[in-house]
Amino acid sequence: MLPQPRPLIEVLAEIPDFRHPRGQRHPLAAIFALACSAMLCGYRSYTAMAEWGRNYGVHLTRALGFTRRPPCAATLHTVFRRVDRDVLEAKVGAWAEGLLAGTPAPAEAMAVDGKTLRGSKKQGAPAAHLLSVLAPRLGLTLAQQAVADKTNEIPVALELLRHVILEGRVVTMDALLTQRSIAQQIVDAGGDYVMMVKDNQPRLHEDITTVFALAPVAGETRTVAETVDGGHGRIEQRRLQTSDVLVGYSDWPGLAQVFQVERYVILKKTGEVREEVVAGVTSLPPAGADAPRLLALIRGQWLIENQSHWVRDVTFDEDRSQVRCGNIPQVMATLRNTAIGLMRQAGYTNIAAACRRFAAQPALALKLIGIELEN
Repeated sequence: MLPQPRPLIEVLAEIPDFRHPRGQRHPLAAIFALACSAMLCGYRSYTAMAEWGRNYGVHLTRALGFTRRPPCAATLHTVFRRVDRDVLEAKVGAWAEGLLAGTPAPAEAMAVDGKTLRGSKKQGAPAAHLLSVLAPRLGLTLAQQAVADKTNEIPVALELLRHVILEGRVVTMDALLTQRSIAQQIVDAGGDYVMMVKDNQPRLHEDITTVFALAPVAGETRTVAETVDGGHGRIEQRRLQTSDVLVGYSDWPGLAQVFQVERYVILKKTGEVREEVVAGVTSLPPAGADAPRLLALIRGQWLIENQSHWVRDVTFDEDRSQVRCGNIPQVMATLRNTAIGLMRQAGYTNIAAACRRFAAQPALALKLIGIELEN
């Protein structure tokens, strides 16, 4: 029998309170329960969250854990600015792992990608670029970490991957993170990778380009997959080829196959044709990942834009948020990720519509985080 995922409210209760006991007017778990519930209802800022807490009466705020009038925006600002963001991320990440474990899938895919909090960056917020690990199947963010202004994603990715389960999973990432150290870390932990390859790995890129410019050789295994999609005023065709001919020739860690993806996009309105050819490498062998499987994994990497980044920008207006003090930018991003994960796990595909439903029926939002309102 599979373990039951823990209610989010139990996880929130474990976040250590940094405040002095004499200055505590509201339980920390209640504050975060309010924030998550308000975010589920589409309230985008900590000011709006404070207003949400005062819109629905004592019955709801008591259920959240408040014994007096809910906190004002200044209190939320102080808490979000000073709470330990690393502990918050760790607790929420462990909770998301529990949701994933509750509905296991073979060779679970995880996409690694970065996103800049543009509004906060314009206001001078430090570390406004966040690197995340997303499970595309359920739309869950498993881990997230800020990238310091004077560094890059590579060392952060190495640290981030230490906080997620890699064994038996497939990690996908863009070319920036295609590094030997990252590939080695994944295979050492019992996982597999699918990495895009560009000019930051010139020798590997040249070898892959050469492979697919030539005809197959004796003993080489090649597979091919094609897809055609239409929508949003365009037709997109993708063709992926795989080859195992570089195994034993290249010393790239864990290499089992290389691949090449050709993308053709036709804009219906103008007839314009756009073409792109990208290369990649994977530790998955042909027997476990033929061309159709690899193409599905790569498209899963692209889904992080639709499942997470686009929703955070359009539904929750993240790119226009100008919070910049202390840990507030990352805490707010964590709350957005948590709300999206809750709704995806509950089966909602239209996040904006789900927010409207929760705003009209806030008891549903509380139930989603593990609080049942008494009649």
